[in-house]
Amino acid sequence: MFNSLSDRLTATFKNLRGKGRLSEADVDATVREIRRALLEADVAVPVVREFTAVIKERALGSEVSEALNPGQQVVKIVNEELQNVLGGETRRINLAKTGPTVIMLAGLQGAGKTTLAGKLGKWLTDQGHKPVLVASDLQRPNAVTQLKVVGERAGVPVFAPEPGATSEFDDPTGDPVKVARDGVDFARSKLYDVVIVDTAGRLGIDQALMNQARDIRDAVDPDEVLFVIDAMIGQDAVNTAKAFDEGVDFTGVVLSKLDGDARGGAALSVRAVTGKPIMFASTGEGVRDFEQFHPDRMASRILDMGDVLTLIEQAERQWDKTEAERMAKKFTDQEDFTFEDFLAQMQQLRKMGSMKKMLAMMPGAAGMREQLENFDEREIDRVEAIVRSMTPHERVAPKIINGSRRARIARGSGVSVSEVNQLMERFAQAQKMMKRLAQGKGVPGMPGGIPGMGGGGGGAAKKGKAKKKGSRSGNPAKRAQEQAALASGQKPAAKGSAFGAQGQDLDAESLNLPKGFEKFLGK
Repeated sequence: MFNSLSDRLTATFKNLRGKGRLSEADVDATVREIRRALLEADVAVPVVREFTAVIKERALGSEVSEALNPGQQVVKIVNEELQNVLGGETRRINLAKTGPTVIMLAGLQGAGKTTLAGKLGKWLTDQGHKPVLVASDLQRPNAVTQLKVVGERAGVPVFAPEPGATSEFDDPTGDPVKVARDGVDFARSKLYDVVIVDTAGRLGIDQALMNQARDIRDAVDPDEVLFVIDAMIGQDAVNTAKAFDEGVDFTGVVLSKLDGDARGGAALSVRAVTGKPIMFASTGEGVRDFEQFHPDRMASRILDMGDVLTLIEQAERQWDKTEAERMAKKFTDQEDFTFEDFLAQMQQLRKMGSMKKMLAMMPGAAGMREQLENFDEREIDRVEAIVRSMTPHERVAPKIINGSRRARIARGSGVSVSEVNQLMERFAQAQKMMKRLAQGKGVPGMPGGIPGMGGGGGGAAKKGKAKKKGSRSGNPAKRAQEQAALASGQKPAAKGSAFGAQGQDLDAESLNLPKGFEKFLGK
């Protein structure tokens, strides 16, 4: 959604790197590029004007002029102001103190209200609530049927006493206001704690739409009225949001289709124009492609700083704790990493969703966007097929997989032998890395190893046997001197010293040397 905006802003900030001081011309040029980037992203003109004015004022102030790295300070300012435009802080659902919490969905037809009702119901279920969906959209053909299907996929019950219109030639039957009111009564009697009312939309703003939405709002007295807006409609989002705000006085915004390839100006405009917070975002077609909207995390994504917190939350929700504990014990016991473990870890990753989406949340993802676009999600299926074509013995003892076995595995998984060979090579490298980590030696090329586990990195290990053995010399005097220096926290003497003792005042008695060796130390 924000790819073009992110690319433009990242390119703009690159011009500020390495500058020890920013002139007014530098600030003007940067603000001008930010303005162009926002306008190209379909952000409303009043929002762009106010945003860039604040950026310029702060960039010319003392917080940038006195900073050690002015370029990074400007990025920090833009990040903070983006957060403010997007809402400043995360807004959560206001739950009713007594009785069921009523959430009413409003918006234009095609914005994705019905699908979003199921996603919101699934999200609330995962949060420990017991929601029910109410089908009050009796006008759009098959809207009630669609809500039933969505509810079944999400595992959320649907209250639908009226069938609604089944085709565009049918006249709507039933009273949507009565259905909404009866739905709340049904939830109260069956002890559901959240009611999600799906209302009708129109292709455009009209008085009939607003009147019906107001009547439903007055009938059910909702705790939240969520305005669902298509994040791809651009500048028109502002006019639509204003009309619904005046018509039904919504309390929060939900952005649908945030995974599209549009420019994303709606997200940056709606909050600033209406003053109502963005509460949720729909990020895909799956029932789980739904997340709470965090302004700080979205600002980080736009500036290509990643969204590691959301990634961690997804992992915590989906990761099997029993499997994680098993792997941790295996790691601690320094047992071999097998294809069975590899398969289990792949299945855990698949539970988290699309690999592309997860990788896109990593800092600097914009720099590898082309690779991400070319990444084939089916590659994971092929790898899993290869592993499942192995016998149980082959998975735990991959060294026995010779040429004939590889040919059999290739035939069984429908891939070429070269693909099997590539997987075997990658797996062997993963095994070596896991073994090094378990031994506390760190990842090759990274100094210092793992904190608290001892050992050094792979780079230090390549500097010779002397490093591995604590630089022990074959000369007794030199070895003793080195041990004494290490024990006292001093640096060992340079190689140019005959016995490593030149330029140091050493106590011969403390070295515990053989009798007669004092003369070699100048004593």
